[in-house]
Amino acid sequence: MTIANALIDTVRASRPDIELDVMDLWREELPEFDERTIQAKYKRVSGEPLDASESRAWATIESLAQRIREADRIVLGVPMWNWSIPYKLKQLIDLAAQRDLLFTYDGVHFGPAVDVARADVIAVRGQYYGEDGPTPGSHFDHQIAYVEFFLRTIGVRDVRTLVVDRTWDPAADDAIADGIERARRLAAAGSL
Repeated sequence: MTIANALIDTVRASRPDIELDVMDLWREELPEFDERTIQAKYKRVSGEPLDASESRAWATIESLAQRIREADRIVLGVPMWNWSIPYKLKQLIDLAAQRDLLFTYDGVHFGPAVDVARADVIAVRGQYYGEDGPTPGSHFDHQIAYVEFFLRTIGVRDVRTLVVDRTWDPAADDAIADGIERARRLAAAGSL
């Protein structure tokens, strides 16, 4: 979060009037995608009426999706967990990424249902995932491609990713300091 916060603080310094909606997934009460919610999803897709319980469950899903839809710019701080994304981010995506909320599907093609100008992704990893290292990204990195695919699929027009490797090795302090500086430059590269 330190690096993502540096990016946000830089944007905020140039645009003090900006409205910020911070979704801390570790504090956010994300619902389970349980049987009631699944029923609501399929009834909604087929045009069937929802009962009161299903309507409440679906309203929570719509609320999460709406927060994404209303964004002018998205900033994601994404640590790598077991070569991918944290389960809480996956849970948010699984909840909010619903047909006609964040994407469209006509039975053949997927399309965007969101119109967001830009997303900045801060991909933080404990070790180095360069192709010249012992854990090449082409084999071990299932973090960046997934997040970028998700954002582009729902309709984010400009996705910029800042990779910060080696945050758990002896060079961690230097890697984080460099990441903060690069995040500040990324924030300044283009405005809202």
